[in-house]
Amino acid sequence: MRGIMNEQKTPTTTIKRQPIIINKEPSLTNPVSQMATEDQCRSDAFVYWCKEIRLPHEPIFHRKLWEYAYILQCLSETGMMSPGKRGLAFGVGKEPLVAVMAARGSEIVATDLDPDEATKQGWAGTGQYAPTLEALNDRGICPTERFNAKVSYRVVDMNSIDADLVGFDFVYSSCALEHLGSIAMGLRFIKNSLNCLRPGGIAVHTTEFNVFSNDATIDNQQTVLFRRQDIDGLAKELLGQGHSLVLNYNTGSGTFDRHIDVPPWTGIHLKLQLEQYVTTSLGLLIKKSSKIK
Repeated sequence: MRGIMNEQKTPTTTIKRQPIIINKEPSLTNPVSQMATEDQCRSDAFVYWCKEIRLPHEPIFHRKLWEYAYILQCLSETGMMSPGKRGLAFGVGKEPLVAVMAARGSEIVATDLDPDEATKQGWAGTGQYAPTLEALNDRGICPTERFNAKVSYRVVDMNSIDADLVGFDFVYSSCALEHLGSIAMGLRFIKNSLNCLRPGGIAVHTTEFNVFSNDATIDNQQTVLFRRQDIDGLAKELLGQGHSLVLNYNTGSGTFDRHIDVPPWTGIHLKLQLEQYVTTSLGLLIKKSSKIK
């Protein structure tokens, strides 16, 4: 639901700041908030993380794998994947990311839907829901004893985050927030996830991004497509509250960046057609203000 902000109700602590937007070819080295591209999937960093999650070493041009590499690279470069760091993972499904983080010494609270709700929404039937905690380490990425010591699991509704989930060094979600019911609910989740962080903590989220239109899009469905106007508005609000992020909307200049995948899907899956739109994966890297508890 859209609305116009009442200026008289704007908190006095809000500062009007314009987002920093760069337009160069995005890189997995020194990442910012950016999209999946061919060049990143050819990088040494991408190949490294594919190896760490037990996938073939050669470049694989798939945006979901890019999301994994992007999240891990962001957390690695910000020093979050190390002993003593605490992370909160939303909508984990059967992702291998929790195991990678635990193997490096991070303590992770992995969360997902209630099993009945996951079945109702169709996630359990497609093999995208982990029925047990052990399923998050089914590739043997992390030694079992360490995994059991470092990782815990609890049911969490991303639209209603439990109030006791606070004080984490980092939070993340991989392609989950576009399934929360609407664009507005996805944006609200991103903002609410920052409440789970300690001052100066890091949030990394990936989601669907509409590269076809900044106006018409898919909203109020099981899967929604965020537009640049949605992300720009979010960035302005977060910056006004003292948080930090940099935006890069460059969609890549490679041959595979211009390929639009359609069913039946091919191995080149960086951009795809969904209804009449073209979508790709967008990663958001946000640093919480060091002054906000």
